[in-house]
Amino acid sequence: MDAKQLVKQMLDFNKTAFDNNFNSMKALQEQTERLIGKFWEKSPIFPEEGKRAIADWMKAYKKGCDDFKNIVDDNFKKVEGYFNESK
Repeated sequence: MDAKQLVKQMLDFNKTAFDNNFNSMKALQEQTERLIGKFWEKSPIFPEEGKRAIADWMKAYKKGCDDFKNIVDDNFKKVEGYFNESK
């Protein structure tokens, strides 16, 4: 087996594993966010200022996750491009 083909298969496997793991973590985070959101709606103890602060934090978290995913995808493309060029 050619070394380049072996590396390409390893990259494909790692990209698939990363995508599956990332999507699972994102689904878990979204489910948790919905659950906590329902709790906040019914909680008279939690102040509005606290709700806004946590909502802002969640927006920043989602943006960070999306940015991280885009960076990882771009880097996988760069590495795949490198191996496609050197054929």
